[in-house]
Amino acid sequence: MADFSAELSRLGVRIPEVYLPAEGIDPSAWAVVACDQYSSEREYWEKVKDRIGDRPSTFNLIFPECYLEDADKRERVERIKASMHDYLARGAVKNIGPGFILVERRTPYEASPRLGLMMAVDLESYRYGKDSKSLIRPTEGTIVERLPPRMEIRRGAELELPHIMLLIDDPTLSVMEPLYAARERLPKLYDFDLMQGSGSVRGWHVRDASSLGKVAAALEALADVDAFEGKYGSRDLLLFAVGDGNHSLATAKATWEEVKKTIPAGDPLLESHPARCALVELVNIYDKGLPFHPIHRVLFGVDEASFFKGLDAYAEHTVTKSHDAGAAFAKVDDASTQGGHRVGFVSAKGAGIIEFPKPRANLAAGTIQEYLDAFLKANPNVVIDYIHGDESLAALAMKKGNLGLYLPPVDKASFFGTVIRDGVMPRKTFSMGEAPEKRFYIEARKITL
Repeated sequence: MADFSAELSRLGVRIPEVYLPAEGIDPSAWAVVACDQYSSEREYWEKVKDRIGDRPSTFNLIFPECYLEDADKRERVERIKASMHDYLARGAVKNIGPGFILVERRTPYEASPRLGLMMAVDLESYRYGKDSKSLIRPTEGTIVERLPPRMEIRRGAELELPHIMLLIDDPTLSVMEPLYAARERLPKLYDFDLMQGSGSVRGWHVRDASSLGKVAAALEALADVDAFEGKYGSRDLLLFAVGDGNHSLATAKATWEEVKKTIPAGDPLLESHPARCALVELVNIYDKGLPFHPIHRVLFGVDEASFFKGLDAYAEHTVTKSHDAGAAFAKVDDASTQGGHRVGFVSAKGAGIIEFPKPRANLAAGTIQEYLDAFLKANPNVVIDYIHGDESLAALAMKKGNLGLYLPPVDKASFFGTVIRDGVMPRKTFSMGEAPEKRFYIEARKITL
C-alpha cells in the first residue's frame, strides 16, 4: 500500500482507515441521512429518533440542522461527543483497516445505481475562498458566518462522519466503474436497505495493491495538466469539485487550520495528523445514477405584495400568473423555450413564473438570489430556507404567509467548465438528487490522536 501513498498524495488523496458499525448492530438504524436535509421538516427527524430508539445510530453522532435554533444546542454538541467516545470505548464502531470503499447507492428515483469511492482528501489541497484555484475546489460561495457552529461540533470530536461528495470529470468512466465491474472479487462490507424508503446501499473494501494501483493511475490521468488545458484553457488544475457538503468541507479545513497552529514547525505531525484530512465520497459527474436538481427557496413570514413590489425596482421582469404550479414549473424546466432566466413561484394565493429577459447573473439562481439577499436585509423578520424537491417546496410554500421560488435545472455537462470559467456558483444552486437520495452516514474516521 505504501507504493501508492506518494502517488496519491500528490493528487491530494490519502488512503483512510475507516470505522464501521460492529457486527450485530442494525445497519438500517445506524445509517441516517445528511444532517442538512429536511431542515424545515422537523417531523422527519422526530420519526427517525422514534425509529432507532436506544439502538446505536449515527443520529446520535450528528447535529440535524432542524435543531440548530433549539435552546439546548450546547448540550446536544456535548452529547454528540460523548456518544462518539462511548461507541469507540465499547466497540460499537470498529476500524476495518486502510483502504477505499466502493459504494453502490440505489434510490427509488433512478434506474441506474450511483457509484462512489470513499477516500480521504488532504485539506492542504483545498481552499474555499471565492477565487480558489486549488486542486480541490468549492463550487458555491462559502458563508463563513455558518462555519463557527459547525466547527464547535468538529472541534475536539473523536470521529468525523461525512456527507461530503466530491465530483470528478471522468467521461471515460475510468475510476469507479472498473472497480464496480470487478466488485465480486472485493470483500463486501455492508448491504442493506435505508430507512424512510430511501433505497439501499452496498459497500466493498478496496485494499489490494492491484485495485489501488488502478485507482491511482486513473486519477493521475485525470490530473494531466496538458490535457486539462486543452479541454478548459487553464493550467489551474481542478481535479475534485465539491458537489455536496460544501460547508462541511470548509469546516474541516478551518478546524485543521486551528490544529495546525498548535503543532511546532518541522514536527512530523504536520504531515500525519488525522485532522489534516477529511473523509469524502468521490462521484463521477457522468454517472448515470447521479441526477442534478435545482435547490429551491421558501420564504417564511413574507408579505407577498411587498416581495413583488420590491422586485419591480430590482430588475426588468414579467410575471405570468397561473393556478397550476405543476404547469408553471414545467415551463421553467423547458430549456427549449428559455430566453433570459425563469423562476417559478407558488403560495397559498396561486402560482406563476417570473421571467428576467436581461439577467445580470450567469445562472437563474444568481439572478434571484441577488434580489433575495437585498430583500431579506430590508425585511429581517422574513426567514429563508433552501429546499430539495418540488413536492417539499409546494407543501411548505402553500401555507399561509409563505412564498416558494422554483429554480430551473443545472446542466451537469457544463458544470466543470462553469466553475473553472466563472468561479463559485451562487450558493445553493444545485443538489445531487432529491432529499432521500442524499448521502447517508455509515462510515466514520478518527480525527484525533
